[in-house]
Amino acid sequence: MSSTDPAGLEIKVAKIGFDNKKYLREQTEAILERVTMFNDKLYLEFGGKLIFDYHASRVLPGFHPNVKMQLLQHLKDRANILLCIYAGDIERRKVRADFGITYDVDTLKLIDDLKDWGLSVKAVVITRFDNQPAATIFKNKLERRGIKVYTHRYTKGYPTDVDTVVSDEGYGANEYIETDKPLVVVTGPGPGSGKLATCLSQLYHDYRRGLRAGYAKFETFPIWNLPLKHPVNVAYEAATADIRDFNMIDPFHLESYGKTAVNYNRDVEVFPVLRRILEKIMGTALYKSPTDMGVNRAGYGIVDDAVVKEAAKQEIIRRYFRYKCEYVMGFVDRETIQRVELLMEEMNVKQEDRVVVEPARQAAVEAQEKGKGNEGIFCGAAIQLHDGTIITGKNSVYMHAASSLVLNAVKTLTDIPDKIHLLSPMVIESIASLGRYMLKEKTVSLDLEETLIALSISATTNPTAQLALERLKDLRDCEVHMTHIPTPGDEEGLRKLGVNLTSDPNFSSNSLFVA
Repeated sequence: MSSTDPAGLEIKVAKIGFDNKKYLREQTEAILERVTMFNDKLYLEFGGKLIFDYHASRVLPGFHPNVKMQLLQHLKDRANILLCIYAGDIERRKVRADFGITYDVDTLKLIDDLKDWGLSVKAVVITRFDNQPAATIFKNKLERRGIKVYTHRYTKGYPTDVDTVVSDEGYGANEYIETDKPLVVVTGPGPGSGKLATCLSQLYHDYRRGLRAGYAKFETFPIWNLPLKHPVNVAYEAATADIRDFNMIDPFHLESYGKTAVNYNRDVEVFPVLRRILEKIMGTALYKSPTDMGVNRAGYGIVDDAVVKEAAKQEIIRRYFRYKCEYVMGFVDRETIQRVELLMEEMNVKQEDRVVVEPARQAAVEAQEKGKGNEGIFCGAAIQLHDGTIITGKNSVYMHAASSLVLNAVKTLTDIPDKIHLLSPMVIESIASLGRYMLKEKTVSLDLEETLIALSISATTNPTAQLALERLKDLRDCEVHMTHIPTPGDEEGLRKLGVNLTSDPNFSSNSLFVA
């Protein structure tokens, strides 16, 4: 089953557990209902990924990764959009893992993506700005491309001195952002971007101007009306293990209404302070619990609980492999891995429950047996096609494991016999010669990006290669596992193909530097 969105993204799912249309309808109604609570304006904090929310689409099969963009299209005549980015993330070049790009570049991409959807950004807000050189350069770059930029500094007195926070020295010190629609969507490239502070700063200025504005929060996870230990909510904990988020029962909601609702630690911890700030700004207690602040309707879109439970368990395993690799690369600490291991134990899942893991490891064993006496590292890879077929690949003198895997997969999809070569030997030799003699590379086996280029060249003269090339799109959303961390060329190629990749925490080379 497949569908395509206006951005050309094709979504394929084997089993549907989530009704995207129902969710979109109910979510739109919930937001508009919250807007009507306030006469003048609602600042809506958009948490999570605004576009390409692949985590949500993986744990809720049927959830469209661009549903938030669809939602904004429904609201575009009534909404302004503000993008927030933390100056510290620009300075330390924080990376969005699913795209492999830094947060500042992701902000630029997000502005372009919104434009493609017929939406425009009212302004970019650089938060906790302290004249950091990289943040200043980013500000200049945006302004010289005609984009309005505001800088907000760290809020004086936050979080304990509420009297200072809600004063001209606190939120009042921030420049007021002019908006002209009843709904202001405040979003950013990732957590900690300063969305909440921007919303509260705007509220302060509006009430000083006599405007009755309000605040609400839209965040997909955790899903408040699912059980605390539901796999979908546990998958959220796994996804945020590196920043130490964890789910909990909202004690304020339980006390106020006698009902159980799930929230996460940061929202619960900050709520007493946030409630005091809102009361001081607005003169009234707006919400009784952090759950009250939310407008999330994702739980009502689930139509097959068994399907989403299994999908969420698979996502926990994916996160485990990702953190294991990030650990050996120095990006996360041992505690992050331990947290996910505990979650796996709670869900009674193990790494081998990911069906492509064992075939990939067996392919590596076969490569090693075939290459006995040769130096080097032997890698294996496996992919599960949408019909459930498992295809494997292994590295050789001429190709990386990812390269052979993809060629084997499209051969299977096109019913091309294994003995038929898709790539012209002349093309392979030409690329190898370029690497060996011109670029002085140590190895000349083709990574996936090089292989895809070679396949496209061969397709100009080889009809069989052309047929295989056309089936690459059918690999999107397939599950892939590799026994070694992919090289940059393999990783980028797999990312462009849109597969769900995991790998064992082994390096594909003994060299410390891999280009």
